[in-house]
Amino acid sequence: MEIGFVGLGRMGGNMVIRLVRGGHRVVGYDPAPAARQSVTAAGGAAVDSLKALATALAAPRTVWVMVPAGEPTEAVIRELGGTLQAGDIIVDGGNTHYKDDVRRARELGARGLAFVDAGVSGGIWGLEHGYCLMVGGDRAAVDRLAPVFATLAPPGGWRHVGAVGSGHYVKMIHNGIEYGMMQAYAEGFELMSASDYALDLAAVARLWNQGSVVRSWLLELTADALAADPALAGVRPWVEDSGEGRWTVEDAVDKAVPAPAITAALFARFGSRRENSFANRLLAALRHAFGGHVIRR
Repeated sequence: MEIGFVGLGRMGGNMVIRLVRGGHRVVGYDPAPAARQSVTAAGGAAVDSLKALATALAAPRTVWVMVPAGEPTEAVIRELGGTLQAGDIIVDGGNTHYKDDVRRARELGARGLAFVDAGVSGGIWGLEHGYCLMVGGDRAAVDRLAPVFATLAPPGGWRHVGAVGSGHYVKMIHNGIEYGMMQAYAEGFELMSASDYALDLAAVARLWNQGSVVRSWLLELTADALAADPALAGVRPWVEDSGEGRWTVEDAVDKAVPAPAITAALFARFGSRRENSFANRLLAALRHAFGGHVIRR
């Protein structure tokens, strides 16, 4: 089928390539000329504005938005909402907060436009292996887009999970779980690195991926990282968060649902960025004050 694609960066560009290889006609837009050129090199078409994108597509149109969450997504959808026509569909495949989906669907619906939210997991490996897609929206709109989802995903790798917002909600929880899994791996491998045994940690990671209950793709990536740099000497211990871990914790607070592992994993990321932490300096000062413990200057 024919689809417009806004946002041709690392994720969006690879998704366009996968769609073109799957036989779809893709018209892409990105403000960066180099990104547009990559689409044409892959066999797609590219335009230099959102207005030109709408003109290049036959009605009823489908436009997939793959830009950073927040104001960038807001601005693109706002402009598309004023450019597209009744019967067209806008898909948001970024890491949007699900409550924003509900609001946008209501605003676009008043103009006759359908809105679909797609949580996308697969990262830079999705081009080769496919993307896991968690899709929310009206059934008729989702069914219309089924050929696109089937091309982007591996077999069995996409699902209509519910009404508008549900796709990004499920993806949000997915990312929260991912935080907890990564933190557990990190702590376990740090324990092994501090043991009295000269363990080959990359080999242990590969061993665990052969039938153990903790096997996973994250563990495969762990093995690769440790094989390339066993001491991780070239990596600064600064761990960012994309926002979805925070939203997951906020959702747990709102619903009074205990989520201690995910919350601790999020806070561990915050802690990784606290160089020369005031809190830790205060702890050292207090230990010195009540117990005479030595302060390391």
